[in-house]
Amino acid sequence: MGLERTNYSSGAPLEEKVGYSRMVKIGDYVKIGGTTSVQPDGSVYGEGSAYEQTKYVLEKQVRLLEQAGAKAGDVFAVKAYTTDMSKGAEISRAYSEIFSDVRPLFTAVGIAALNRPSQLVEIELEAIVSK
Repeated sequence: MGLERTNYSSGAPLEEKVGYSRMVKIGDYVKIGGTTSVQPDGSVYGEGSAYEQTKYVLEKQVRLLEQAGAKAGDVFAVKAYTTDMSKGAEISRAYSEIFSDVRPLFTAVGIAALNRPSQLVEIELEAIVSK
């Protein structure tokens, strides 16, 4: 007998076109794929601010986790990609506002670019739903 799988969409048009989910839950394991601060209207939230973009993304991801029956306290790993490693303090400040008591694994990776020049941060996270 296999574990139950549930795919979750954020409603982004490319999800259907390309064939990917924003979040997948298999059994009690939940993973949220790379998420940026693109808003429903297509604009980038917090342009120029790695802090604002990180905070926006993490809050969006915590709301997604809630759909799967998880919460911020269930997160065990976070990976942030940034186009500007000099913004590390901003990213860390936003991260710590949500996860300082949880203390998941945290990895920050410098990359050359994201989809739009105004995007500074993309974040993935993993959680195990607590009982």
